[in-house]
Amino acid sequence: MARALRGAAGLERGPGPRVRFGPSPTGFLHLGGLRTALYNYIFAKKHQGTFILRVEDTDQNRVVPGAAEGIEDMLDWAGIPPDESPRRGGSFGPYQQSHRLDLYRRASDVLLERGAAYRCFCTPQRLELLKKEALRSQQTPRYDNRCRHLTPAEVAEKLAQGLDWVVRFRLEKGVEPFRDLVYGWNKHEVADVEGDPVVLKGDGFPTYHLANVVDDHYMGISHVLRGTEWLTSTSKHLLLYKAFGWDPPQFGHLPLLLNKDGGKLSKRQGDIFLERFAQDGYLPEALLDIITNCGSGFAEKQMGRTLEELISQFEIGRITTHSALLDLEKLPEFNRIHLTRHVENEGLRQKLIRELQLLVEHVYGDQQVDQEVLEKEYVERVLLLRKGHISFLKNLVSSDYSYLWVRPSVSREQLQTISAEVDEIGKLVLGLMTRQAAVLTVEELNKDLRSLQEQTKETKYSSMMKLLRLALSGQQHGPSVAEMMVTLGPKEVCGRIHKALSS
Repeated sequence: MARALRGAAGLERGPGPRVRFGPSPTGFLHLGGLRTALYNYIFAKKHQGTFILRVEDTDQNRVVPGAAEGIEDMLDWAGIPPDESPRRGGSFGPYQQSHRLDLYRRASDVLLERGAAYRCFCTPQRLELLKKEALRSQQTPRYDNRCRHLTPAEVAEKLAQGLDWVVRFRLEKGVEPFRDLVYGWNKHEVADVEGDPVVLKGDGFPTYHLANVVDDHYMGISHVLRGTEWLTSTSKHLLLYKAFGWDPPQFGHLPLLLNKDGGKLSKRQGDIFLERFAQDGYLPEALLDIITNCGSGFAEKQMGRTLEELISQFEIGRITTHSALLDLEKLPEFNRIHLTRHVENEGLRQKLIRELQLLVEHVYGDQQVDQEVLEKEYVERVLLLRKGHISFLKNLVSSDYSYLWVRPSVSREQLQTISAEVDEIGKLVLGLMTRQAAVLTVEELNKDLRSLQEQTKETKYSSMMKLLRLALSGQQHGPSVAEMMVTLGPKEVCGRIHKALSS
């Protein structure tokens, strides 16, 4: 049995490190999980290695249908797709623990044969009584290792009686220290603080401890980067590696990701799940940027880093043990920076154009949108002029920007309340637009509008801008009048002024 088990690990590994992200499919992927996945991905790509997604679904009572697929969808959305996964496959599969039960059973048999584990026949009722007694005595509940001392004859008798059993691993004292990639030298005398842990449950499913050690070995995992909550369990895992006679991977534990006030990220409101951020219009780059910006592993804090820059700048030795404090109030600013970069990039801009066209149709479709405002050149002009001013693409279909997509209804009387020189101003602007029909720029238009105001008799520049803003947009606030005119174009500007003067 032991020989067959060792032989299963004979697959050829690539030259670079192999790391894994092992979420439980109990719900949506949240920011904490994304951060763990991201650090594994960055580490793998930095060293030409392999990033693996392994679905850890051994706790069948908590599995949510569709969650595993959703997690992989979100990794794809975030731009950090796994190299091997349940969906993509690979040479070291299956990549879902519920499909690897025979491997865990054989591994537990090896531990039993070597005396490193034993069958435990204690009933749930007895274990519950132990727990209540410990709490009553103000002690930490722990198994008392009762079945560890059963003789082979007693075990055979209980098996013959058909009693239910689980497999427990014998915790030994005198654990060896290990060097964590983040926390340095560590060791935890687990045998002093807890009873022998269950490694194979009565239903044939392994616990986390056995499944992870077995899978990391047979999947050729070279480095385990996981949350700091598993740091105290590592000595236990190293005892398992020793019992199997396997070389362990290197461990690195990532400090916690907390709210800016030091509290745990709340999952209750659903405001830390990736699906929520995607629905709200956040770019994945903004999320990757903020969760690395608030942590460590890089030479300096710097907003606006791309994934390629994160990979090139990352050094695992720079990760500190301090918790990462996440201020989500800053996320819109991160998104603004990355949205600006998308607009400036020719390829990425084309994708934004298509998205904005769909948004306009969705929001303003029932208001008889002129098809000209959906033309690529017009939508692209809007994006280029508003870059750096908006944090989300959806800002451009808010009421503040409705004038871009729907012609306003402004009466001559409304304009006359601002200035009696409505006709004169209208003629001056129409003449300017006729002359400027070639290429409009905001800078040139600002100069021209100043010159036009000087040709009026008594209208102040501020009043003239207020009048033109109202005629063009139906609003009192927004971008500069010159920018409005450049965005709309000479033909549309003339049409709106003619309409306002004649209404």
